Amino acid sequence: MKALFYPEFKKLMIAEWPMPSFSADEVLLKVLACGICGSELETFKNQSPRRVPPLVMGHEFCGTVEEMGANVVGYTKGDRVASNSVVSCGTCDSCKRGLTNLCKNRQIFGMHRGGAFGEYVNVPAHCLVPMPANVTPQAACMTEPLANGIHIVNLTRHLKPEKVLVIGAGPIGLVTQQAFQALLGVPVYVADLRNERLAIARKLGATATINSAEEDLVSVINQLTDHEGIDLVVDAVGNSQTNQQALKAIRPGGAIVIIGLYENSQPFFTYDIILSEKQIIGTYAATQQEINESLDLIASRKVDVTSWVHYYSLDDGVAAFTDMLTAKADHVKSVILF
Repeated sequence: MKALFYPEFKKLMIAEWPMPSFSADEVLLKVLACGICGSELETFKNQSPRRVPPLVMGHEFCGTVEEMGANVVGYTKGDRVASNSVVSCGTCDSCKRGLTNLCKNRQIFGMHRGGAFGEYVNVPAHCLVPMPANVTPQAACMTEPLANGIHIVNLTRHLKPEKVLVIGAGPIGLVTQQAFQALLGVPVYVADLRNERLAIARKLGATATINSAEEDLVSVINQLTDHEGIDLVVDAVGNSQTNQQALKAIRPGGAIVIIGLYENSQPFFTYDIILSEKQIIGTYAATQQEINESLDLIASRKVDVTSWVHYYSLDDGVAAFTDMLTAKADHVKSVILF
């Protein structure tokens, strides 16, 4: 089969790759669409040991069932499905608690097993979710990124935030913004360094946007909240500066959720957290239930996961990757269509 291949550090190419085999509990999926994730860009840019070449990456995907293992029930050839990015074991303590995203034996497509930047991928049947008839492959491949935003909402529902700030108007920032708007109906402010991305955030319903290259983010938030501070900040960038901005922007008793993986930073002083009872929450991927919720939200048209995305053929896969990596103008997200 043809694939976007990562043969060695700092190199990508379109190449022939062996067809994946599949076990009794798996399906062979013919890929329809696969998004490029920021974590894959980080891997490539920084030669991360989390994804070691040679490898076919890709974990944001949908497709049609081509063949099925002997133990697979509930699917037939030609069924359209989306998939979780996390393959959970179902038997560890985390899985038994329903925290399948934190499975101790988890595998990630395009990291621990073959990914979907190729024409076919083998997928455990329990990772799949049927695609509603009104959902296109362009939208369905965004199920997993949107589920990350839904997971953040679910992690913080008990805090009952009335105002939310998202730092970073990249793909995860934009889907998280929409998840809070659709599920909680709260005002969401969005900060970024690029006016083009902020324009997209406004189009998607942001209450206000802040260019933190031109304005002091914390000062603007204080003005917007009558100097109380924000209830909840989602840091979708994840470097030392945005971590510190997030901590300063939240009110006493507020919370930060960190999903951005730009760097492994250590920017916090404990007094700043303890004396004002601020919370710092990590978030990782999404549960299988949230994958279902995400596809339902896409099908309901309550979110927009396509108008701001750029699409490419597999033959143009290297350009899809490098265009997203360089992030020129309003280029936020690349998706490869098969």
